[in-house]
Amino acid sequence: MQKITPNLIGFDIDGVVADTVEAFFRLAKERHGINEYTAAQITEFDVARCLPIAPAIIDGIFASLLEDPIDADLQPMPDSVSVLTTLSRFAPLTFITARPLRRPIEEWLELILGPVTFSRVRLVAMGDHDNKAAYLKDLGLHYFIDDRAETCLGLKQQGFSPIVFSQPWNQGRHHLPSVASWREIEALCV
Repeated sequence: MQKITPNLIGFDIDGVVADTVEAFFRLAKERHGINEYTAAQITEFDVARCLPIAPAIIDGIFASLLEDPIDADLQPMPDSVSVLTTLSRFAPLTFITARPLRRPIEEWLELILGPVTFSRVRLVAMGDHDNKAAYLKDLGLHYFIDDRAETCLGLKQQGFSPIVFSQPWNQGRHHLPSVASWREIEALCV
């Protein structure tokens, strides 16, 4: 793949920047004593279809992560902060998330990135997985990294160049370019 100019790329948050899976399993253990499952068992984007955990528990954990990611101790993916800091020196960082609430994830981004890097952030919290193309177009982006294969496939059909962030739930669901780490993202962009 050719080098990507940092001002042409955007990022999803959950499963790409935020280690939502780690937080989900940690909260399942801490709050509900559930400790017998692993990320490898999440073979579909919809966790409830993969794990025999009561839907109310799954919904409660995800509500915590959406409404107060700082209190839930949501952690960034390995190397994401250092790579994003580097990329912010070349262009604003653009995040487009399906999260419906902007302020909680905005506060989390400011916490993990720090005030200098955060001052170069553009954040769209759209509440929908399937309309990211409109925002990419408006923001002049060509590339987008997301962990949801269906989102990436839809973006490809609309003329964008999506890159799938490899996770267990997107394996075997696409033939698009993919990355498995933030160091791979850095190598594509810098």
